[in-house]
Amino acid sequence: MTGFEPFGDHDVNPSGEVARRLDGKRIEGHRVVGRVLPVALDVLAENIAASLDEVDPIAVIGLGLAGGEAVIRLERVALNIADFAKPDNAGRRVKDLPLDARDGPALAARLPLRAIQRALLDNGIPARLSNSAGTYLCNATMYGFLAATPRRVPCGFIHLPYLRPQIAAMLADHDGQTGDSESRELASMELVVMRRAIEIALAATLRAGVVKRHRGRPPRA
Repeated sequence: MTGFEPFGDHDVNPSGEVARRLDGKRIEGHRVVGRVLPVALDVLAENIAASLDEVDPIAVIGLGLAGGEAVIRLERVALNIADFAKPDNAGRRVKDLPLDARDGPALAARLPLRAIQRALLDNGIPARLSNSAGTYLCNATMYGFLAATPRRVPCGFIHLPYLRPQIAAMLADHDGQTGDSESRELASMELVVMRRAIEIALAATLRAGVVKRHRGRPPRA
């Protein structure tokens, strides 16, 4: 499992916090390895490769922040493109850049998305399926892991909302004033709920039957 370091004007990233808190936890008999990635396109591929060298995973879930999202967002597709005007933490901006010039336009998630969504909803946690992970580092990470792992390995990406303290800080910067259109961007969720959501997503993935093919490997996830 991976999350991201803070980026832009944020001093915290819920995806990185969840990854840190779940590192070492056992779910469905398997150990979670949580790592925090830099928000820098130039070193993303080497960080993905290093993570996979460290761990031979039976499942991979990347986490990221989707500002303005009100629910847990389960991504269906990673596009073979990076395109962002807002710079990454290394100051880089790119436009229409293929992530892999030798590959096709997109890769589909290999997680049991409907089962994850149902498990989250049954536990009172709002979740929806999404047809676009964007074209920033979250999409690039999802694409990178899908391309670098065997098709038999469940792999995908989940976006998380803002934390409540992040919204409070944004409001404080604007003296508590927002327009009606801006108020839609103020959705948030408690970290404890996000952590529980990802625990449920991991359990649903591991229970889906796909990991049975990997019996005999060390119990890692």
